[in-house]
Amino acid sequence: MTPSLKGFKTYEQQVDLLIERGMDVGDREKAIVQLQRVNYYRLSGYWYPFRRLTTSGKRADDFHPGTSLDEVVALYDFDARLRTATFDALAPVELALRAAIGHALGELHECAHLRPELLSSRAHGASYQQWIASYNGALGRAREDFVDHHKRRYGGTLPVWAAVEILDWGSLTYLFDFSPSTVQSQVVDAVGLSSPQLRSWMKCLNLIRNTCAHHGRLFNRTHALTPKLPAPGQSPDLDLVRPVMNRTFGQLSLIQYLRAQYGIPLSRMLSAVIRSYPTQVVRVPASHVGVPQGWKDSPLWAI
Repeated sequence: MTPSLKGFKTYEQQVDLLIERGMDVGDREKAIVQLQRVNYYRLSGYWYPFRRLTTSGKRADDFHPGTSLDEVVALYDFDARLRTATFDALAPVELALRAAIGHALGELHECAHLRPELLSSRAHGASYQQWIASYNGALGRAREDFVDHHKRRYGGTLPVWAAVEILDWGSLTYLFDFSPSTVQSQVVDAVGLSSPQLRSWMKCLNLIRNTCAHHGRLFNRTHALTPKLPAPGQSPDLDLVRPVMNRTFGQLSLIQYLRAQYGIPLSRMLSAVIRSYPTQVVRVPASHVGVPQGWKDSPLWAI
């Protein structure tokens, strides 16, 4: 039997429910306006750690005494700033990766992405055929001037250094995976990683990027994918965050690392946002983002 859905609640009833569960909502009318601005269920991800723990270790519906809506909104606003800063910090890394992969494959052949016989054995199966179908779809949807130019002059065939610009990040990761070892080595040598390491980083950062693009929550998130890291001692900057690589701060450190490797200035905005974590939220410290002790002394963050 399918369980029944929860019944509809007006904004006034939503506020009543929060009060009933022990939250201090402050000014009632302001609380209603807040719920009109940000969906109740979006905010629920930020008040989750304020819910009381039961003896079985599960979260009860009611809140710890003293929980306030102002604290919840402070965390929500922090997370919104963090998404903006993360997207901004990641953009030049994404562009550098596109340029590096397109250039290295272009040295192999101007249309290496369309020549599976020049790529690795991983490009000889169904996954490459799916990639080609996705690429052709992206090419058909593309409206950039350089695409129109190649359609007029070359029948729509893009050289690989142009093709990388119409790929989404997931498709770019697959293209790197299809690349022969000589090409992969050229790309990874620039950032001091191995091919499996960079591939795992690209997959992790693709999820981070998508979270930011779709207004997802970075706060208090445990990430399903964790990156492969250099051996302990090889990169002390990453050793500090090794234990929190499944948390947001650990994965944001990957962005700062890649910026440094590519000669891109470290993101001051990203560092500033993390430093702006709302100190009034005593019950839910910055460790809920994965921020470790001593992070401000790391060369990746001491800006």
